[in-house]
Amino acid sequence: MRIALLAPLRHPIRPPFMGGLEAHCWHLARGLKARGHQVTLFASGDSDVGVPVFPVLRRHARADFPDPARQGDAHLAAILDAAMQRACDRIAQGGFDVVHDASQHPRPLALAARGQPCVTALHGPPAPALQRATLDQPGPRFTLPSEHQRRVWWPGAAPARVAVVHPGIDPGRWPFSPLGNGTLVWSGRMRPEKGPQLAAQTAARLGMPLTLYGMVEDRAWFDGAVRPFLGGRIRYGGHLGQDDLARALGAASVLLFTPVGDEPFGRAAVEAMATGLPVASFDQGAAREVIGDAGAFAADPLPQALAPAIRQALAIPRDRPRNRVERLFTLSGMLQGYEAQYRAAIADRAGAAPPLAR
Repeated sequence: MRIALLAPLRHPIRPPFMGGLEAHCWHLARGLKARGHQVTLFASGDSDVGVPVFPVLRRHARADFPDPARQGDAHLAAILDAAMQRACDRIAQGGFDVVHDASQHPRPLALAARGQPCVTALHGPPAPALQRATLDQPGPRFTLPSEHQRRVWWPGAAPARVAVVHPGIDPGRWPFSPLGNGTLVWSGRMRPEKGPQLAAQTAARLGMPLTLYGMVEDRAWFDGAVRPFLGGRIRYGGHLGQDDLARALGAASVLLFTPVGDEPFGRAAVEAMATGLPVASFDQGAAREVIGDAGAFAADPLPQALAPAIRQALAIPRDRPRNRVERLFTLSGMLQGYEAQYRAAIADRAGAAPPLAR
């Protein structure tokens, strides 16, 4: 198939990845190419994927708008709108069998109304503009990364054109480690809703060694909320590439997974589980759906509640997390799931699909 893949524009689609969605788009593009598809990525021009890139922006949006306080800026919104319109205009010229829209932007949803087969991946919360466009537009199929996320978007029965496709990883890129060194580890974007500050508080309360890995997105917030805990047995290990991160995760004994908000999936947990790490987690969003019996859950999203979960996680055999990833969250399984949705979207073109109802 000839596939147009629309990526989010706030960060480049290249390693080391700024977040889970950037990693997802990179592996998706390369995985589809490896399966014989012709993939064109619509993304910022500083992306590096190994497939043709149509640069809808010269460089990613955060390069010109680095201040987190400006992420709702009207000027930035206008730039992103114009960039997505450029992508839509190019796609409307033809040459693609199907569009995979992972942009999290409402504008590409209109492509389906023009008869273009589309699969829209809803990886984030139902922001008002995107939610309105989702429910009003006829035609596209929708995928969500978890059953929990499906219930967030459609609390009742979801329409037939809505499917769950779990994001997946290549377990071969995350080698299994049979033994840990007794330390805790945390991985993800350094943002308040991801909870690195709560992981640090937990380790400080328990006197256990902890290393935090990930991109610092808001330096001022990090300096105020996380840095005071650093020193001694708690350290920041930097923003690592995949191979280095896999080694670092596999060396530890427990991953702390501390989402504060409504976590839609939990790629960081899946990556750690592939190396054999059991997880001590807050019971937020899709965490229980993803982690299952490969972890233990705190009764409340508070540092003091995480201590019993850590003790329980330490007793989990390390082959259990690895087996769960190999069973449920592989790259090949994800690609097969998306290919099924592409075929369905192309088949839908023969008939007019009504707007979705909530």
